[in-house]
Amino acid sequence: MGELYKRFGGGLATTFLALVLLWIAGMVLAPNIMMVDYALRPNLPPSQIGGPNDVYSLDNVLYLANEAVHRSIFFKTIWASAFVAVATFVVCYPLAFWLAQHATPSQTAIALLALTIPFWINEVLRTLAWYILLAFRGPLNALLLSIGVIDEPMRYYGNGGVLAGMIYAYILFMLFPIYNAIESLEKAQIEAARDLGASTWRIHWRVVMPHAKAGIATGCVFTFMLAAGSYVAPALLGAPGSRWFTEIIYNWFFEGGDWNRGAAYALVLLVLCLAVVLVTLKLARVNLTDVAK
Repeated sequence: MGELYKRFGGGLATTFLALVLLWIAGMVLAPNIMMVDYALRPNLPPSQIGGPNDVYSLDNVLYLANEAVHRSIFFKTIWASAFVAVATFVVCYPLAFWLAQHATPSQTAIALLALTIPFWINEVLRTLAWYILLAFRGPLNALLLSIGVIDEPMRYYGNGGVLAGMIYAYILFMLFPIYNAIESLEKAQIEAARDLGASTWRIHWRVVMPHAKAGIATGCVFTFMLAAGSYVAPALLGAPGSRWFTEIIYNWFFEGGDWNRGAAYALVLLVLCLAVVLVTLKLARVNLTDVAK
């Protein structure tokens, strides 16, 4: 705080702080306070709001605990989001290491540009591209039929399609933190480990990954939170048997008209996601300051 005032002066620093606090109050605190308020109150007609029946309780939260189908979808969403984070890490780590330690500047620029260009368009359009790719008469089935891998077209929609679409949609949120972390690793450390007889696997496990743990944890946090709160991919690529918890929340708000129960479901998802994130950071021995950096 003192450095901020020394660098920008009292007036400008105060303006910056005021804008940040205003943004936090209006975009973070106020919506979440309203969500908690809605979640703890019953869904009443306008004429009864503020009356004797309008009292705080945990009924909306307990409804989720007692609803077996919604509860199973909730836990499936959490586990599937964790799978998305792990799968995205498996895809991104080798690429991030190559970009940071082996690629030339021109190769890095070309690779990053090629990865970034698809993200210049809206997430809905990118997901629709996967919808077309996985269609019954789409390019993927046509390719597999032409090379004789399958004998008839297959339907890929459902859990597999949702997970594939999410991994693609959030790949940059895993790639860039890991790339930035590995880029700061001195190549001499890798060469020293190799000279001492360490295998490639041991070099990554004992040298590269511990150095890049902040980037890995950050990427996992980003992808997990984004996957758990995603609606577009499940809505477009999902099937009746692969519903996502966010779809249930959407239905409570916009189809069932019960904003109170929808807010309770959203609150439970938010709390559990935060708990998973904090536990992950604790296990990785990474603090929130490292994630922010």
